[in-house]
Amino acid sequence: MSTGEERDGVALTNLDQPIFEGAGATKRDLVDYLDAVRDRIIPVLRDRPLSVVRIMRGQDKFMQKNVPKYTPDWVNTVNMWAETSKRDITYALCDSRRTLLWFANQRAVEYHPTLVRADDWAHTTHLVLDLDPPEGDDFGLVVRAAALIRETLRSVGLAGAVKTSGAKGIHIFVPIEPTPMEDVAAATRAIAARAERLDPDLATTAFIREDRHGKVFLDPTRVGGATVVSAYSPRLRPGCPVSYPLGWDDLGNVKPGDFTVHTAPALLGDTDPWAGHMPAPQPIPADLVTEGHTIPVPRVQAMHEGKRRARAKRQAEEA
Repeated sequence: MSTGEERDGVALTNLDQPIFEGAGATKRDLVDYLDAVRDRIIPVLRDRPLSVVRIMRGQDKFMQKNVPKYTPDWVNTVNMWAETSKRDITYALCDSRRTLLWFANQRAVEYHPTLVRADDWAHTTHLVLDLDPPEGDDFGLVVRAAALIRETLRSVGLAGAVKTSGAKGIHIFVPIEPTPMEDVAAATRAIAARAERLDPDLATTAFIREDRHGKVFLDPTRVGGATVVSAYSPRLRPGCPVSYPLGWDDLGNVKPGDFTVHTAPALLGDTDPWAGHMPAPQPIPADLVTEGHTIPVPRVQAMHEGKRRARAKRQAEEA
């Protein structure tokens, strides 16, 4: 193991190694990028339980929620119940340059904070829509679908900020005043449903992939204790793209691959578009909540539908 240098008390090692196959970037490039955007990414990570996607040499990528035993004692942590794994998890809180550099040296490529803060687990801070393209990665379709969400938000007096996911899609964040989680989830479902009705040939809320039929999926399930990749986070994808904030009117002039660990710092200059485009927290209109509570929870509906289809298939085979 070769030691490259030290920054902020963190020894950085093996900086000349590729981050992963197809990254087109070394570990130094990852460290340099995260250090360059630290004043932008740390504010969106601070005080939020953090999961990271790491990749070690010769191994598959993995998501790390629980901090490892060798985590330095200066990395702040918080214990939080994880519903998916049904146990308490000790999450890191990435609230300093030193912690961010330590994660970079651990080959943490992606940064996925929760939508709740560590000091207020009862309320999500943002309502989130995750837009995924159909097969073929047609970003133009996703841009058109994002316009449906924007129009829906405007119609109810809400405003949000938008960013590339760093993969194939778009994330729309709407900052909200403290609201019970079940009401946030309901309102998110209602927004997706209203946007779908504006152009059902383009967009769908079908949770089961085979039911989407080449349409953009308006995913309303990023709620509660869910995580979403942060603005400015690199992604573990060819070329090492990053999740990049944009103005609404700029969406049609770019593609996700324009923003990478190599290009993003120069494009940003001294600006912080995520902070600059983010509105102040807003109250959720009551009619959205009321409508949303009449819409089935997608994951639950999909689970029941999956069981129904499996049962029907068995019956057909037995007939």
